[in-house]
Amino acid sequence: MPPHCDTKDGPVAEAVNKALETENVNYILIWIPKSEENELKSVFEKALKARKLGKEARDVADFWVLETAVRLHRAGEGAPYTGIKPAGLDEGPVVPKAENAIVTGDPKEVIDFMKQTVEKELQRRFDLVYSKKNYNVNDVAAGREYIDAFIGFVVYSHHLYQNIFGSEEHEE
Repeated sequence: MPPHCDTKDGPVAEAVNKALETENVNYILIWIPKSEENELKSVFEKALKARKLGKEARDVADFWVLETAVRLHRAGEGAPYTGIKPAGLDEGPVVPKAENAIVTGDPKEVIDFMKQTVEKELQRRFDLVYSKKNYNVNDVAAGREYIDAFIGFVVYSHHLYQNIFGSEEHEE
């Protein structure tokens, strides 16, 4: 998924806000590997104490929890921590549809969108390769264009198929 777990309005940030509001770290723990629980719990407990010292302390403590949670979540994905991104970043067209499907319990919108997207892209790549298929054998440059388009269509199809049946891990 395009990373939005490291944004101020992403799902990890939502979990952090809920955890701090309820003083229940479990809202965050589900986003990080079990092996990192102790670090997060330690930061969370210190942050809860610091939050009582005034608005500035509260803001610093909240951000510390968010940074820690995102860093540990990203590490669990095998991804680097590159800081907290601002809210409102473009997640692309499919992430909001997929998240909405989970909320509503109806995946039809995301399924239809994906089918249309895959169909359009496969058709585009096929049309390109097919338009270059009958090149003149003595025109090596045209033959290379055909091969580039051929490989683009076949390899894209193969990778798409592999991703359909790939792992359920979120880095896939």
